[in-house]
Amino acid sequence: MRIVEVAYDDERAQELRRQLNDDLDERYAPLHPPAESDEVRAARAEALRTRPEEIVQTWLALDEADAAVGHVILRRLGREWELKRLIVSPSARRRGVGRALTAAVVDRARTDGAHRVILQTGAAQPESLALYTGAGFQRIPVYEPYVATMAGSLCFALDLD
Repeated sequence: MRIVEVAYDDERAQELRRQLNDDLDERYAPLHPPAESDEVRAARAEALRTRPEEIVQTWLALDEADAAVGHVILRRLGREWELKRLIVSPSARRRGVGRALTAAVVDRARTDGAHRVILQTGAAQPESLALYTGAGFQRIPVYEPYVATMAGSLCFALDLD
């Protein structure tokens, strides 16, 4: 496996983000109230939106056949540095792909002068929670833009100082 930097709009990156969206929809849909308004759904989608101008770097993990098996983004969220949109394909799980992608984010943030990296996830992603806590991330309060529409999020930070 190797980690490569790619453009945000790389087709392989877009496909992995589509897969992540499908997975997250399946995991979290049962947690949203059936009578949830369109306004709340739209506000949550806006909070989760990643704007290209915020992106510092996008990485893919490629397997031996150069197939994309993982994806992650480092973005600037105001003054913070956020790990975003981490996915590992089911066929590549438990092989260190998530750890390698997380390390790429942390290394780049540190190189660019970040004091910490933050991230937002949820209880329906136990493998993500294990990955992040195993990498040294510590729980922090839910931060913007997730407070209003995803107050039950689990947020983490890794201090780089």
